[in-house]
Amino acid sequence: MTRNQISFSADAQFSAQEQAIISEARQILLRNLNQNPVLTSWQAVLDYCALSVRGDVERLHALYLDRKNRLICDEQLAVGTVDHVPVYPREVLKRALLLGASALILVHNHPAGDPEPSEADLKMTLEIQKACAALGIVLHDHIITGAGRETSLRARGDI
Repeated sequence: MTRNQISFSADAQFSAQEQAIISEARQILLRNLNQNPVLTSWQAVLDYCALSVRGDVERLHALYLDRKNRLICDEQLAVGTVDHVPVYPREVLKRALLLGASALILVHNHPAGDPEPSEADLKMTLEIQKACAALGIVLHDHIITGAGRETSLRARGDI
């Protein structure tokens, strides 16, 4: 996926017109993130994550960043089921190395709506954080999106 592409599945609970509006909003947010050299607005990042990682199955994205926290790309790394997405730390880090990323933000959704992390989410995040540290890559955050709100593992003190 290139820097200017966003992958998403159609959200069945929205009308065709609403889906078109959501798609346009995603594109506007991505353009905003790409035009701003540094991700200075945390709210813009949260808004982008809430719109880009939606659907009726869990999906994991990584926002890969350069040394100045400029977005290199947003990549969908895995698609799962209604309550699980397979995550392989080596694949997350392999892609970071290929892109020359210095930092990353993990993002995934909880289709049921509650963005609070599960024990599996916390364990996976710690595994990726350890792998990042070993390779000199910063894990800025892991954001979980739900129905109308997001949870930051960094804000909770889990990173």
